[in-house]
Amino acid sequence: MRMQTVMENVLVTGGAGFIGSNFVRYFLQARPNVAIVNLDALTYAGSLENLRNLPGEERHNFIHGDICDANLVERIFAEHEIDTVIHFAAESHVDRSIHGPAPFIRTNIQGTFTLLEAARKAWAETGDPSFYRFHHVSTDEVYGTLAPDDPPFSETTPYRPNSPYAASKASSDHLVRAYYHTYGLPCVITNCSNNYGPFQFPEKLIPLVILNAVNGKPLPIYGDGHQIRDWLYVEDHCEAILTVLEHGTTGETYNIGGDNQPTNLEMVRQICAILDEQLPQSPHVPHNNLITHVEDRPGHDRRYAMDITKIRESLGWKPNETLESGLAKTVQWYLSHDEWLKTIRERPTYKEWIVKQYERTDN
Repeated sequence: MRMQTVMENVLVTGGAGFIGSNFVRYFLQARPNVAIVNLDALTYAGSLENLRNLPGEERHNFIHGDICDANLVERIFAEHEIDTVIHFAAESHVDRSIHGPAPFIRTNIQGTFTLLEAARKAWAETGDPSFYRFHHVSTDEVYGTLAPDDPPFSETTPYRPNSPYAASKASSDHLVRAYYHTYGLPCVITNCSNNYGPFQFPEKLIPLVILNAVNGKPLPIYGDGHQIRDWLYVEDHCEAILTVLEHGTTGETYNIGGDNQPTNLEMVRQICAILDEQLPQSPHVPHNNLITHVEDRPGHDRRYAMDITKIRESLGWKPNETLESGLAKTVQWYLSHDEWLKTIRERPTYKEWIVKQYERTDN
């Protein structure tokens, strides 16, 4: 069964976070007849700063709340007549899941269950599942790690999560799939690769490298830096989600990736080269002299790679940005958004995390 082509009242969970806020901004502009209810708990990575100056702000209703709050979620479905859910809300940082896995189990598993139950109850009365959609946004990390010569992850790759974060997302994927097969809930899952771009919380590698380089601080690289990732520009991801919503098939999974495989070290050197070009008067040129190797993290997956054949051939989607063009846009965005950065970096939780995670690089 094909996905719906008309959406009216959309619930976006985690819409004040990095990917979620980019999607809210993209969606409001792309579909001017849709109203969005944005439910976000505003934990460390979510911020109302990410939602300033939205296009079509009158169609955006922000609710500060927890996806694990069943009463709140059920009330939102009823009061706003929700016909579509796009579920971004998740604890998503692997390092944080290693230091403290409990929030990942609660939000990523219990929270997804709460949303699924609310959708099932709210939509059960109509008898017409084609009018409703539950889109679950997941990660390539559920597939585990790849050896150098292994083929990229496809939608049929067995799940082998290697971190508490990945395991919690794998569990949520299984729940969504179970609700589709058991209850007929009209669901779809997308598994994306590493996102980057505007509004990303600066504990993640790309914004951390940009900001540290600008300030002459060490650029921390885990281990030898030869870990391989697929990097997806966030607006390309937003376009892919909308494509799946409107043209995908109920019950299916679609992999979304940037179609590239740089090592972390290569990618950081590329950022440094962009900064050298954009900030030629910086006292820190060449910025790659700031690269500092630190102790590898436990259970660090060596290689991810995404096969995007299915979404490209069945739905006609492919990334618009190369890694080069996407990184250039991202660097420029961070260099030109001092106020956003100041607000985010002054948070005590951000400062505490950076000291805890990277203080060894200052030795």
